Amino acid sequence: MVEGRAIRIHEHGGPDVLTEEAITLNAPGTGEVLVRQTAIGLNFIDTYIRTGLYPSRLPTIPGFEGAGVVEAVGEGVSDLAVGDRVAYPALKATYASHLVGPADRMVKIPEGVTDEDAAALMMKGMTAWMLLFEIRPVKPGDCLLVWAAAGGVGSVLVRWAKALGAEVIGVVSTEGKAQRALTNGADHVLLSDADIPAEVKKITGGKGVDISFDGVGKDSAMASLDSLKPRGLFVTYGNASGPVDPIAPVMLNQRGSLMMTRPGLFHFISTKEDLDRAAMAVFGALKVGAIQADIGQRFKLSDVAEAHKALEGRKTVGSTILVP
Repeated sequence: MVEGRAIRIHEHGGPDVLTEEAITLNAPGTGEVLVRQTAIGLNFIDTYIRTGLYPSRLPTIPGFEGAGVVEAVGEGVSDLAVGDRVAYPALKATYASHLVGPADRMVKIPEGVTDEDAAALMMKGMTAWMLLFEIRPVKPGDCLLVWAAAGGVGSVLVRWAKALGAEVIGVVSTEGKAQRALTNGADHVLLSDADIPAEVKKITGGKGVDISFDGVGKDSAMASLDSLKPRGLFVTYGNASGPVDPIAPVMLNQRGSLMMTRPGLFHFISTKEDLDRAAMAVFGALKVGAIQADIGQRFKLSDVAEAHKALEGRKTVGSTILVP
């Protein structure tokens, strides 16, 4: 058994429900490994678990993303060994110093990639991969609207889209974030309090964009729809401002036979083959410089409540790492 620390919630609510507690982990079972975590990725989905937007059985340890060092392997594990550095985008209970999880949901971290970069890029990098390659593959000349363009997913999305030859219009909440999005390669950046559809039409000569990648949710959904060209695609992949209100199919028709989808990363990496394919794409893009981990801030795991406040208050830029 291993003694460690974890953040647990016993009731849904604000950041104050995140409490640090001692944990005891058993030795890894068949197909499992024990990992001493070195970096944990913070994601908006963590806040959804905390508030109850995504139901979970309580008490629970939040977190889905991290990286660390294998300290023990269970029976039947042949791909990983003690001392290997691993990362994972879809494991539960990562808000902890240690975790035991299935080996087939982990990927080895390549040489030259730090644990922090790997932890920052697992969910956010793979989400960008899903958006750019798996839903409707982005091609050179496509015009994209990227909301929260200076955030964790947005920062990766902007860089990767530019590497693919797309034109990118970013939307951010502050002038400081606007400069960050421009540095990442965005062709145009708009502040979120502007009339986004009108500004998009100005930039595109009245045409609109091919795809709107929208992780904001409720507050931006209609602006996303009104920024699309006929037969454009609305990809709503996050709920930073709350879940999107129901949209009647006729609204899509009235705006030019638009298309809409609400993807979730876990459905795109549900098999080991897809997980490895996504990891290969993310680490490959990182190696050639198409993307960066773009870690904007770090918090001690014990200060996770402050991290949640900063994330929900839109005071973070890039990715956020929790350090056990």
